[in-house]
Amino acid sequence: MGKLQNYSFSNISLYNLAKFVVEENFIHHNCDSFENLTNDVISVYKEESLLNGSIVFFSKSTTSNDITGSIRVLNWNRVDVLPIQKIFNIDPNQIIPDPNVNIWHIGRFAVKKNADKSGFKTFKTLMASAINEVCKKKNSVVLAECDAKLLKTLNLLGIESIVLADSIEYLGSETIPVLLTYKGLYAFLEKNRNLLHKGNKNSFYREIILQQIA
Repeated sequence: MGKLQNYSFSNISLYNLAKFVVEENFIHHNCDSFENLTNDVISVYKEESLLNGSIVFFSKSTTSNDITGSIRVLNWNRVDVLPIQKIFNIDPNQIIPDPNVNIWHIGRFAVKKNADKSGFKTFKTLMASAINEVCKKKNSVVLAECDAKLLKTLNLLGIESIVLADSIEYLGSETIPVLLTYKGLYAFLEKNRNLLHKGNKNSFYREIILQQIA
């Protein structure tokens, strides 16, 4: 990936992230209606703005500077309201009561359709970047809301998942709340660690939300 460039997130870039994620979800799942798109963008933006300490990895087109992929990872402080709590009414503290376990949340994962010729390169690079943050701390688990198609892909890639509740329709697709184990995440990272050091350094970035954005 080359050396990542660090930035502090602004309200504008956070809104653009929400817009990109929502639009790509609707496009990938061939939604007939885009009536709620603007409301969904605002909802995602507000959810993300209330989370502290998020790290967002994203890729940009080297020609147009448009976002082509994104993923957000967060070491949860056990206080902020995660999307999995709001959407599924799941209390992570009940699922993982041990205070010594590091609970992470990965979300806002989206890759622009036809982002690169190799198909999986952007996908796997973004995923490896987020998982690398998680695996810096042992005794970690990840919570996520996964699109059904994405969950199948993760399982094929060897990332173990535990389904926490029934699926619902969210952002235009069937979405399932899952817990991802450290073992599966670390195995994926070891197989794809090379992606953290390859690629055009001008096309992959990391932005950090240093504090809550009102």
